[in-house]
Amino acid sequence: MKKEEVTPAFSYEDFEREAIQGLYEKKQYLGEDGIFTPLLKHFLEKALSAELQAHLNEEPDNKRNGLSSKRVKSSSGEFDLVTPRDRTGSFTPEIVSKRQVVVGDDLCEKILSMYGKGMSYNDIKKYLSEIYGLSFSPAQMSEITDQIIPELEEWQSRPLDEIYAIVWFDAIHYKVKENSRVTTKALYNVFAVNMEGQRELLGIYVSESESASFWLSVMQDLQLRGVEDMLIACTDNLKGFSEAISSIFPQTIVQSCIVHQVRNTLKYAARKDYRSLVDDMKAIYTCASIAQAEVKLSEFAEKWEEKYPVVVKSWQANWYKLSSFFEFGKDIRRLMYTTNPIENVHRQMRKITKTKGSFSSDMALKKLIYLVIREINKAAKGKVPGWGLILSQLTIKFENRISLAQK
Repeated sequence: MKKEEVTPAFSYEDFEREAIQGLYEKKQYLGEDGIFTPLLKHFLEKALSAELQAHLNEEPDNKRNGLSSKRVKSSSGEFDLVTPRDRTGSFTPEIVSKRQVVVGDDLCEKILSMYGKGMSYNDIKKYLSEIYGLSFSPAQMSEITDQIIPELEEWQSRPLDEIYAIVWFDAIHYKVKENSRVTTKALYNVFAVNMEGQRELLGIYVSESESASFWLSVMQDLQLRGVEDMLIACTDNLKGFSEAISSIFPQTIVQSCIVHQVRNTLKYAARKDYRSLVDDMKAIYTCASIAQAEVKLSEFAEKWEEKYPVVVKSWQANWYKLSSFFEFGKDIRRLMYTTNPIENVHRQMRKITKTKGSFSSDMALKKLIYLVIREINKAAKGKVPGWGLILSQLTIKFENRISLAQK
């Protein structure tokens, strides 16, 4: 009969004596030979033994079957953890699972936070080696960051408010490996201000191209998560967006970004005409009323139609979406006429992701973006400035829709 392996009994007296001696010898607190590492090892092994005993109490025919050992890492150091086994193999430990090699949420959270701040796996590995004396393989690093996936999926499917005041839709592009080749994909972010004036990212969506069907799926997702109305939607004139939103939220006022329209105009113009074009376009969107703006648009068309017919046609075709903000006062116009609020979020994302040449998968991209979102949320500011005045104007403009949502 095979004799069961045993581990030396832990002695608090010996630990205390050796710890005090280690303090005088100025040994490190943490690490493989750290002063407090044996204590963590003891607590974990005692908890695992208690877990197995509780399991055996529920399975009287099952017995202990020796011990196994594996190398684990923690913020208190790296050590060999002895885990008890059972004969049937039905025991599944909870405190340290069978394939788990990192123990302690604090260490995992440190790694996730560093990754979310833009540190590469190599930078993180160097930091953990210098501070904790720990060594991680690329596969182990990936396993740790994979722990964020359930939280990401829960966040992406969380219930949303019934009504949002303003919602911005915009995309940021990344390189993603797919089927052994690198392709460009768009990560679409949905950013909103709720009825309390708080800013919130509602979700992230990855797609290879813009299309009405894609945007319809986004709108349906928002609806299924509880959104019943969006008062105002702002976009950079995304293809198929207006059709998709009107099919799900028919009362929503759509505003295309003026800044994007200006940029697109200048793409078709000679550099010597930039200044004149910018001045003429500014004269349109800074008007006090839509009537005045339409006069300026006519003057713009008359002046530039012969030289830049594509530009004039674009302004005229998109005017119904570019001019929506004229229905509101300057406080709401300031929020509506540009997608700057969501582009500020994109700037923070680019700051973190700029060192990434490409991502190994859509999920790898989403993981990092979600970790960036968590860091953004930690530093989130309060309400939109002047929200009280803005809300009062929205309440007057959308009285019936807001009152219905508040019942």
